[in-house]
Amino acid sequence: MSETTTDTVKNRSEIVFLYDAVDANPNGNPLSGSNRPRIDPQTQQAIVTDVRLKRYLRDQLDDDGHGVYIRNVQENGEQYTRKQLLEDRLKAIDLDDYDLDEDEEADRFRDAVFGDFLANSADVRYFGATMSVDTDNKYAKHLPDHFTGPVQFSPGKSMHAVNENEEYDSLTSVIATQKGKGQGGFDLDDHRIQYGLFRFHGLVDEHGADDTKLSVADVERLDTLCWRSIKNQTISRSKVGQEPRLYCRVEYAEESFHLGGLDRDLTLDEAGSKDDEELRDVRDLAVSVDEFVDRLAGAADRIEQVHVVASDVLQVTYDGELGTQELLYEALEEAVGTDSVHVIDVYDEHTETLPEAVDAE
Repeated sequence: MSETTTDTVKNRSEIVFLYDAVDANPNGNPLSGSNRPRIDPQTQQAIVTDVRLKRYLRDQLDDDGHGVYIRNVQENGEQYTRKQLLEDRLKAIDLDDYDLDEDEEADRFRDAVFGDFLANSADVRYFGATMSVDTDNKYAKHLPDHFTGPVQFSPGKSMHAVNENEEYDSLTSVIATQKGKGQGGFDLDDHRIQYGLFRFHGLVDEHGADDTKLSVADVERLDTLCWRSIKNQTISRSKVGQEPRLYCRVEYAEESFHLGGLDRDLTLDEAGSKDDEELRDVRDLAVSVDEFVDRLAGAADRIEQVHVVASDVLQVTYDGELGTQELLYEALEEAVGTDSVHVIDVYDEHTETLPEAVDAE
């Protein structure tokens, strides 16, 4: 289903996103030989790549009914490639209508192909993509070979050192055999971390938005998409146990301006948190938001709005006080003004971002 994408983004946004993992493998490394969690050998912090996060977001977009380009699709029992997807777009257009020797006609052809393509490929509008065009196709030279995504996330790192849960290293599955009802078994590598609170930084570039037609509605969708993707897409055996804890999108009022590195301003409060090796649950720690709030206060005149949602069980500290989500919301309202803080209602607001709601506007 196509979506209206004419109102491209004009303001830059900076995103901070925290989610945690309990007894899970948040991002295994297949090159390790046993798909172990990715862990920085120097700091012992666990790592989740931006590719892993984007996969969650793409899968949620797909589940919500938005067109997605980069996905695992089976067609008649075989893998349906991106090249085939793009060629199908070409087949839907009457190519005889275009004289591609004329520059204006070539531009009109590109608009016809990629206007529809981008409208039906929400993930490309966000993250960009490489175009798999058959170079033998006479129309290939008139098509871009890639789109640069205006929404980018950095790899996430746990805010503390993590421990692998040794009891999962070698699980034995015991199977009763038919002969004599004896028992057999085999070992399964099942590496998980005991606990990790992950911190991501993202940026929405208003200049890149023109190329992919990233709309205001697309960016507003991120305010519920990130949260719901972790809720809904982490249900496999090794991924279950992950929950979103804090999402904040700072929408700036000035072109080409953002503070940068806001994720680094969220740190574990030492007095309110157990030692790293003792962390097992979100209730074992508290996140200090002092530097985060203070930086936003210092740039209040350059901020259009702060969009935020926090888990009700995430503890935060601000100005010496320990509290939960309300303490954070009040601190932000004091920093940038009550009218400039939008507390996101994830499950009410996400319905407004679904394809049928967007098309009705």
